[in-house]
Amino acid sequence: MVGMTLVLPIDPEANRLLERSPLALLIGMTLDQQIPMEKAFSSPYVLAQRLGHDLDAAELAGYDPEALLALFAQPPALHRFPKAMAARVQEVCQVLVERYDGDAALLWAEVADGPELLRRVAALPGFGKQKAQIFVALLGKRFGVTPQDWRKAAGDYGDPGAYRSVADVTDADSLRRVREFKQQMKAASKTKATGS
Repeated sequence: MVGMTLVLPIDPEANRLLERSPLALLIGMTLDQQIPMEKAFSSPYVLAQRLGHDLDAAELAGYDPEALLALFAQPPALHRFPKAMAARVQEVCQVLVERYDGDAALLWAEVADGPELLRRVAALPGFGKQKAQIFVALLGKRFGVTPQDWRKAAGDYGDPGAYRSVADVTDADSLRRVREFKQQMKAASKTKATGS
């Protein structure tokens, strides 16, 4: 992966793992729902520490589900919903083993264009359109994965100069701006839901 500039306010070792491990990055994105992004993207590092070695998709794909749940649920839990997310991470790893030889980087290697990349990511368990677009934007903006039309495939998340997602976080200020955007979106959807 090309030099990445994703800098989250998390343990520097956790950031380094995201930089060198495509699987850690993908697991962080998998966990990035209903918890702060810092928690989601530092959990792969904590998981690797609990395993005692680097993350391996084939190992996680075949891991005993109860034992994997124990790793996720051990305080501090890796996610608000350790049972559901341990199963989700395992499902994602199983897809990687079945389709990409267990190598997360092959998910985005040699894609013809942005739409193909988006289709591949959206085919992963738990990756709806929005999450898939955010991951495409993250790969493009921070990792140099820029197949033709990747910005278009990423939708609004691909816009240069946007502060909409983890793809736009490079420092404390950009993190604050992304948080403000997310809060505005939440408030807007609440207003819409209540019809006021």
